[in-house]
Amino acid sequence: MKILLITPPLVQLNTPYPATQSLMAYIEEKGYDVSQWDLSIDLIERVYTKSFLAPLFEEAFQRDKLSEKAKSVVMQKQRYLDSVESVVKFLQGKDDTLSTRIASREFLPEGSRFKKVDDDILEWSFGSTGFSDKAKHIASLYMVDLADFIAEMTTPKFALIKYAEQLTISAKVFDYIKRDIDNPITNKIDEVMLELLQQRVKSEKPDLIAFSVPFPGTLYSALKCGSFLKQEFPSVKIAMGGGYVNTELRQLSDNRIFDYVDFISFDDGEMPFLSVLEFLEGKIDSSKLVRTIYRDVEDIVPMLNIDKNVSFEDLPAPTYRGIDFTKYISVIEFTNPMHKLWSDGKWLKLTFAHGCYWGKCAFCDTSLDYIKRYDSATVERVVEKVEQMVNETGITGFHFTDEALPAKLLVDFANRIIEKGLIISFWGNIRFDKSFTKESCEILSKAGCVAVSGGLEVASARVLKLINKGISIEIASEVAHNFTSNGIMVHAYLMYGFPTQTMQECVDSLEIIRQMFENGLIQSGFWHRFALTVHSPVACDTEKFNVEYDTELVNSFANNAVDYREDTDIDFKKVDKALKAAMYNYMLGMGYEIPLKNWFESKDAVPTIKPNYISKIVDKLD
Repeated sequence: MKILLITPPLVQLNTPYPATQSLMAYIEEKGYDVSQWDLSIDLIERVYTKSFLAPLFEEAFQRDKLSEKAKSVVMQKQRYLDSVESVVKFLQGKDDTLSTRIASREFLPEGSRFKKVDDDILEWSFGSTGFSDKAKHIASLYMVDLADFIAEMTTPKFALIKYAEQLTISAKVFDYIKRDIDNPITNKIDEVMLELLQQRVKSEKPDLIAFSVPFPGTLYSALKCGSFLKQEFPSVKIAMGGGYVNTELRQLSDNRIFDYVDFISFDDGEMPFLSVLEFLEGKIDSSKLVRTIYRDVEDIVPMLNIDKNVSFEDLPAPTYRGIDFTKYISVIEFTNPMHKLWSDGKWLKLTFAHGCYWGKCAFCDTSLDYIKRYDSATVERVVEKVEQMVNETGITGFHFTDEALPAKLLVDFANRIIEKGLIISFWGNIRFDKSFTKESCEILSKAGCVAVSGGLEVASARVLKLINKGISIEIASEVAHNFTSNGIMVHAYLMYGFPTQTMQECVDSLEIIRQMFENGLIQSGFWHRFALTVHSPVACDTEKFNVEYDTELVNSFANNAVDYREDTDIDFKKVDKALKAAMYNYMLGMGYEIPLKNWFESKDAVPTIKPNYISKIVDKLD
């Protein structure tokens, strides 16, 4: 049986999404003929060409109405057509000599995305010698300007890394997605995607194709491809799994999705996918399928064998065979330092452990397998995988994608890396765990740790306790200091609008963050609005958290984020604007002296936190 694993459009552009590499390694180990393909990056490489864009420009000149964004691009048609392929090569690392010309801001046309670009801010962000990063930032804005134009001329579903996300992000029913999938192909993006798919299927002749659907924006593409395969290659079986499936489709009752796929698998994909293969080969009957549903006549067959998993220690190292790293595009759309790590450079993805070793946060999907089932590998096994992946790819950068890197395992890993004399760079997500001492962070730095990200969430003592985060502001400050004093960048995940949080606590949270930036404890951060999911402790104990929602309502398609009611008079739009404006300035090392009431545009927004609160913590540590 020939198997093809596909990453559908669109995911990150700088490095392969890790699902197919892990699944391919496991299935190959079982003796199957399997290959992997990143359709996402191939689509982008085809779209950002002179031959694709030229007809769009011609069509634009024939249209009666264009947005101001599109007009700003169309007016510079020839400059875009002459430069687009050179920019792609530059962002792929194939022509670094262009960096000085791009950084000058004279070489490339500039559209609406450049309206808020300030040369002084660029100088502050990248310095007078940071031509490469500054050029990547300018080239990235150029790419996004073109993405806006392409979307207007082809389909509003197109965005550089979020294709069709709005269509699927709140898909309570399947009707709207089905309508778009069933519509005749009328846009050039889908034409190119399906043309690429047809070429690959004709070349490889797979018996089974499996799509990884990690994000809302990849669901439409996977199902559009599934529809095409059903029509053009009806003998090919189609499977689907991934992060979106795991969180959104667990209570699926609408069987129409099986017009486009044959099997949907949940949680870790190794055993489910192996069971699908054995089922298709007639080696097992349907009762032995693992965490997989399908349609039998008109009924969805219930999920079985939900607790069967492969020991994390026994999983092979992911394989990147068949992945062409030269196609990937490094982008720096934002000056946020952590966003730069996410989107710039080619990083290999690996995990120390399945699940979260804490697994108690009230806002998190703690009832789902990917959080609640903690299973770690030994340090020796992780190091072995690192060496194997470096030897296969020649790449030495690692992004550890754990829910939270286990502190002791991480430090033991670092010691082993140092002992073996391995030269790698790595970063990942942590909890602000007091086990990260100054001594352990020194070891991590020597081993190649360049950055960590961690959830500080509400930065409020009362709400941190309510969330059951297991940390305090004092502990988080100490841990952040231990990292930064050893040259490791710290990014803080931050949340506002958690149930029962008051306006005063929002103000105080920003004051804590202001002081942490000013004292050099964090270098990067991002605020997001709290969202209630059905898989979280908040949803299970609404009375404790003072929220209300219809617990009896179960959607026929996607079920994850739910609309809820809370007794609050907070203007969250104003809070969002204030927090993000302040954060932008703090990351540039500016605005510390601006009163918080200016950000909130309210004379009542005065923090109760003392202005030297964090500095006193730092003084004790020093």
